[in-house]
Amino acid sequence: MSVSLGELRKKTLRTVWGHEGQDFTPWLSQEENMEKLSEAIGMDLQVERVEVPVGPYFADILAKDASGGYVVVENQYGKTNHDHLGKLITYGATLGAAAVVWVAEEFTDEHKKALDWLNDHTTEGLSLYAIQLEVLQIDDSKPALRFNVVSEPSAIIRSASAAKSSGARTEAQKLQLEFWTMVRERLLAKKILASAQTARPQYWFDVALGNSNFVLSNILDTTGKRVGVRVYLHNEVADAALAQLQEDRAAIEREIGSELQWNPYPTKRDKIIGLFRQVNLEDKTLWPEYCDWVVQHIAKFRHAFIPRIKALRLGPQATL
Repeated sequence: MSVSLGELRKKTLRTVWGHEGQDFTPWLSQEENMEKLSEAIGMDLQVERVEVPVGPYFADILAKDASGGYVVVENQYGKTNHDHLGKLITYGATLGAAAVVWVAEEFTDEHKKALDWLNDHTTEGLSLYAIQLEVLQIDDSKPALRFNVVSEPSAIIRSASAAKSSGARTEAQKLQLEFWTMVRERLLAKKILASAQTARPQYWFDVALGNSNFVLSNILDTTGKRVGVRVYLHNEVADAALAQLQEDRAAIEREIGSELQWNPYPTKRDKIIGLFRQVNLEDKTLWPEYCDWVVQHIAKFRHAFIPRIKALRLGPQATL
């Protein structure tokens, strides 16, 4: 049987995006393309700003992960060099980043080893990633971009670091870590999220909503024995955003299938729109049900709120 195959060709970034700063960086900063980068590194990134001044230089992209930590993304055409490595470290230090991502067409062995060494000798609070970009094309088809992770934090080192601190965890924190781990696994298995923040021993587990002024901040309240899914509106835009969203309250609650709590703490500058339920955390046979409830409502909240958040009229104070 005769089989006709196409020819797979590699192209340079420059043949698709002529200029790194003017073409590639704006393209990468778009939501659907940041999702591809997020999936590659296992984070949930939302762009905060592009071309951020740092002294006499400019960081290509400043993003936030789902937990609110800053992430610096630095792009480079061609082969990596010491100049970009130095800038990346400077940008991360100056901007207080929790992670830095170096995106380039080709990584030299010495730069890959440098990032591996830094990852092995940094604390849990800092992560470094090296992403090699490949532009591929079959015959005259549209080019496709592939993100290849060539350096990332060592799982062994991170696990060891977490183990060292686990002895200081309270019983409540241990429950929270176990619960959020189950939630995260379900979110990824059901493909509700392409990537999600690491589960941590804390009250909240955040999921991005496409705008850094908003986050889906889910809670496990071990004292009040309840779980909740909440849209968290940051104070800079909270009043204006809440007023506009409330105009569509009936439709939102109809889509989610429940009556929500709108601004339950009116004296606070940050605003909340949430749904909560009581739980019995002592009976772990019920945890799968609770986790499924959280996961289902994360999906419903994202479906209801993401398009409405994109349509908000918030003025110049709202940084996307």
